[in-house]
Amino acid sequence: MESINKRSIKQKIDAYKRSPLSLILFLLVMLATMLTIGILLFIIGYIMVKGIPHLKLSLFAWEYNSVNVSLMPALINTVLMTLIALLISAPVGIFSAIYLVEYAKKGNRFVGMIRLTAETLSGIPSIVYGLFGLLFFVTALGWGMSLLAGAFTLSIMILPLIMRTAEEALKAVPDAYREGSFALGAGKLRTVFKIVLPSATPGILAGIILGVGRIVGETAALIYTAGTVAEIPRGKDLLFDSTRTLSV
Repeated sequence: MESINKRSIKQKIDAYKRSPLSLILFLLVMLATMLTIGILLFIIGYIMVKGIPHLKLSLFAWEYNSVNVSLMPALINTVLMTLIALLISAPVGIFSAIYLVEYAKKGNRFVGMIRLTAETLSGIPSIVYGLFGLLFFVTALGWGMSLLAGAFTLSIMILPLIMRTAEEALKAVPDAYREGSFALGAGKLRTVFKIVLPSATPGILAGIILGVGRIVGETAALIYTAGTVAEIPRGKDLLFDSTRTLSV
């Protein structure tokens, strides 16, 4: 094993001698990697050094007031907002992707319109989604500034992202998997849900995680739809209580 490693190192050195440009590019890549890791470690260290002395139990109290600025209400509201938005957008996005990849005919104009609409929605600023949520969910439907209005607005915002990533994940599944399933006598529906969908799960989860990242960091849309009340929703009408997330 040691002789193999020495031979491999010698081959790399000889290759770099024959091509100095490769050595320069390798050093630049290593430098960029070390710089990126160094900046990340510096940010984490700076936050810990400045933040740890100020940590106290009251920071996670259930009540938020002028005396005690607690993170707990905003933290719980963020989790609730994320879960509700994903419960709405994830199934719709995944099933839409399944239709586009597995069932829709190639060259269909309707399919082209769906893809164009998804790409267009992906580029719309979040403030526009907030104004739409204010006009439709808050005003037209009469929900007011509430947890539900904010969650529906965020679900519309991340739907194109989940749909597109799920579509690409399904396309990445080899056709041999489908053909093998059909050869064994499985139908279209069984093939999709037993073979294709499990194989595409990692890519679909990646899209959902990206959607969660956008939800957690969203501010503009929630100011117009969810409000800024730093309280934990309670009671039977908790979905219609005004809330405040960590980013607001």
